[in-house]
Amino acid sequence: MFQQVCIIGLGLIGASVAQAIRDQQLSARIVAVDRDQLSLTEAIEQGLLDAGSTELSAVASGSDLIIIAIPVQAVSAVFIDIKALIDSGRLAADCIISDVCSTKLNVVEAAQSVFASLPIGLVPAHPIAGAENSGYHARRSDLFVNHSVIICELPTTSRTAIFKLRQLWEAIGATVMAMDAEHHDSILAHTSHLPHLLAFNLVDQLASHDDNLNMFRYAAGGFRDFTRIAASDPKMWHDIFFANQTSIVSALDEYSSYLNNIRQLIIDKDSTALMGLLGRAQAARRHFGHMLASTPYTDISTMSASYIISPSHTVTGTIAIPGDKSISHRSIMLGSLAEGVTQVTGFLEGEDALATLQAFRDMGVTIEGPDKGKLTIHGVGMNGLKPSKTPIYMGNSGTSMRLLAGILAAQSFDSVLTGDTSLNKRPMERVAAPLRQMGAVVQSTGTSGTSPLSITGRATVGKPLQGIEYNLPVASAQIKSCLLLAGLWAQGTTTVTQPEVSRDHTERMLAAFGYEVKVQGNRISVEGGGKLIGGDIAVPADISSAAFFMVAAAISQGSTLTLTQVGINPTRTGIIDILKLMNADISLSNETHVGGEPVADITIRSSNLVGIEIPESLVPLAIDEFPVLFIAASCAQGRTVLTGAKELRVKESDRIAVMAEGLQTLGIDCTVTEDGLIIEGQGVEGSDNQVINNSHPVFGGGHITSHHDHRIAMSFTVASLRASKQIVIEGVETVNTSFPGFAELANQIGMAVEVDRGADTVTDTGTDAD
Repeated sequence: MFQQVCIIGLGLIGASVAQAIRDQQLSARIVAVDRDQLSLTEAIEQGLLDAGSTELSAVASGSDLIIIAIPVQAVSAVFIDIKALIDSGRLAADCIISDVCSTKLNVVEAAQSVFASLPIGLVPAHPIAGAENSGYHARRSDLFVNHSVIICELPTTSRTAIFKLRQLWEAIGATVMAMDAEHHDSILAHTSHLPHLLAFNLVDQLASHDDNLNMFRYAAGGFRDFTRIAASDPKMWHDIFFANQTSIVSALDEYSSYLNNIRQLIIDKDSTALMGLLGRAQAARRHFGHMLASTPYTDISTMSASYIISPSHTVTGTIAIPGDKSISHRSIMLGSLAEGVTQVTGFLEGEDALATLQAFRDMGVTIEGPDKGKLTIHGVGMNGLKPSKTPIYMGNSGTSMRLLAGILAAQSFDSVLTGDTSLNKRPMERVAAPLRQMGAVVQSTGTSGTSPLSITGRATVGKPLQGIEYNLPVASAQIKSCLLLAGLWAQGTTTVTQPEVSRDHTERMLAAFGYEVKVQGNRISVEGGGKLIGGDIAVPADISSAAFFMVAAAISQGSTLTLTQVGINPTRTGIIDILKLMNADISLSNETHVGGEPVADITIRSSNLVGIEIPESLVPLAIDEFPVLFIAASCAQGRTVLTGAKELRVKESDRIAVMAEGLQTLGIDCTVTEDGLIIEGQGVEGSDNQVINNSHPVFGGGHITSHHDHRIAMSFTVASLRASKQIVIEGVETVNTSFPGFAELANQIGMAVEVDRGADTVTDTGTDAD
């Protein structure tokens, strides 16, 4: 890549750059300049350098790349030496000149003061990497691997120089990004220079304390972790603090303001505000890591996983299913907008619901938890949300994005909603278009109308939303809920008419928070201008998650399984109705109401299932459950026909095509249609004209690709109960989206699921059914 690279300064960074270039064979020769002759001698003897000197003029001639790795205050003197070599013809005029300094404006200013005009090869750069130890002997060739390097692309610099320097850093493992010098110095003042300054100051403060010996003797891990960086080179940081004076003083002033605020909260014993600050900080530390990497909220150890499932035949026991995701979302939203405190129990701590929780934290709502499904939400009222300082990141939650779009369309401030790569491909015009009819200013992305969504605040628009009458083109709880939520702030009445019944969790929860909702058949209306009152919300178990175990018990031999306190909202019980039409043995007990939602214990026993033509009226009531219903249909006697389910094609995957592919892999005869699936069930009829009770295998074995769709993965897990051989399901890490602990619960009732976390990559997904 280069004929000769000259490193000026053989400290940690300079020596590590040299070692990385040598190991990757990126330059024919490497030379260096350093004041420490001993380091130079060692580097030559060890084969790191081809030559070294304490004088630049002795070794730099003919170099096509110079990297300056010395304290920032000494850079000006180096530029003088470089200019002399260029003027004498010993360095080419287009020689690439770069640096690794922590400030950039002063590097540019130093070059401007030395050269008549900035050299076309000048490319200021800064690797965001380091180590506790400094000096030549601390060098590491992998120091920059998976770390960022910021390059400041000056208008005077040749594109060739920028391209070659970018190539070099990428070749030694770094991720390169561009940033102008002023912005770089401001960002680094907050994220690097300020923390180092505080660490040095805190250590000095404790060292000056009258009881300093005990201060250090009993210092806990937090002190050690925070002050570790105070072991850095004082001379280097002395120079940085002066070189970036303006930005650092600004960061200090801002920090002082925050420090005074938290000081006052402690003096006032303002528990709610302090919990809000601490909770936001804790969540933000985690959230921005996921946001920048577009990764899920769950533990990284569960990523890129597969299920290896051995055949089993019977499931038994009594189990509790995690909380309903649809209701968990809405408890956060309405609890945040309510007056007073809302206590939530049974909250689903899955990725999608956590995205909603973080969104409202970003908008200034104090939320304590989650702690074993418990949340305390300190509502800010209908007009108390604050603008997020960054785009609101929804992970892969379509529900979060679509419902929140309705809420944000009515706020006074501008907002941007974004998500991971998968969510940003899914259609958002289905909510954006009707919101525009209400007067919202919503901009989707691209010709297909996807996210990110940019929403202009009412303060800019100059008038509130207007209530409308809207006829849903398809039965969609998300679109309906989005418009009803926007209607809470609209002038007049907002009415949504749906072609068929869809989930009514929003209507029920609005009523539970004291907001009047009028329901007349398929017409649902709200009047703008009301308020929500906080209270207690108990989230029932999710029937969509329960569906996997309902089918598991129905298709397996000699099984009896009870699922406790499952939500049986009549807009969600399509799974029960369809299974009963298929002759499943299902019974309900302990029926009651929790937070406005009906719940019951569901008991399922081994059943002689039969194929049916699924009534289209039940399709919207079981839209999420069809993947596992396809498993049930495969185990039934006779043909099962599904029509009117085109919506399944635009979920996290094309669930019709993906399920058909997996079923065929396991030996099931099925036919894909435009809006459904035809499955030839493998149930066997006995001599008494009854289906033999689940005593023979239906599925073979093999590898199933879930396409990172959690419901596909869990459905084929259930298939193992009637399999003759081992089933391996790839891409199951997304199960935590809706059902944390699924594999453990499956094993608890008698299945044999082994989780293999050995894969290397993952595509994040989520759901949008509710």
